[in-house]
Amino acid sequence: MLTDEQRRRYARNISLAGVGVAGQERLLASGVLVIGAGGLGSPAISYLAATGVGHLGIADFDRVELSNLQRQTLHENADIGRPKTHSARDRVQELNPDVKISLYEEKITVGNAAAIIRPYDLVLDGSDNFATRFALNDACHKEKKTLVSGAVRAFAGQLAVFKSYLGAPQPCYRCFVSAHPEDERGCADVGVLGALTGVVGSLMALEATKELLGGYASLGGKLLLLEGETLRQRIVTLTRDPHCECCGR
Repeated sequence: MLTDEQRRRYARNISLAGVGVAGQERLLASGVLVIGAGGLGSPAISYLAATGVGHLGIADFDRVELSNLQRQTLHENADIGRPKTHSARDRVQELNPDVKISLYEEKITVGNAAAIIRPYDLVLDGSDNFATRFALNDACHKEKKTLVSGAVRAFAGQLAVFKSYLGAPQPCYRCFVSAHPEDERGCADVGVLGALTGVVGSLMALEATKELLGGYASLGGKLLLLEGETLRQRIVTLTRDPHCECCGR
């Protein structure tokens, strides 16, 4: 049951058709694991906490650096040198004391991914390397978890939702990216505008919230491509690979 304070805090959510008190209670009973408290994780964590997701897991093994502050808005000058998980936890606690926070200060690998994601309803991937993305994808398929995946580089952003555990025609991330690309340059190499990470990270939080609530159009099996320079965007349908090493036959 929502308290009077919670009814005031989440009043704009509750006013939405299709959400109401029942939907807000569903959010408060939900858990989301966010991989990466960086450029994508910062807005995603902030909005998931503000909207009332009851349990947030935050996984990151890096410490705050000065160059992060251009886009990673969970962190401040005073946080330089601190673990990103700690400053992220502090911001969430200041924003919404309703939220339970679990921290994972370790790299996500094939060996630990399944155990880490198991307590959560949904996984949000804002990582910056393909080894982590592949490990998360395989674990989400095995553990039957929805995976919200985002990426940015220079002026380009993309967002996809993977629910391959539902079976065909839903693809997994490996159906989209089957192997490590030859060009693995990231933001440190080619740069990125901070505002673009804010846009894509916010969209990741939006899709995660819709998936938790249910009843809304899903991006499952589709890829949203965003050109930051022109603000052009398009959505393409991803196909399931019958020979995929994760979800294929």
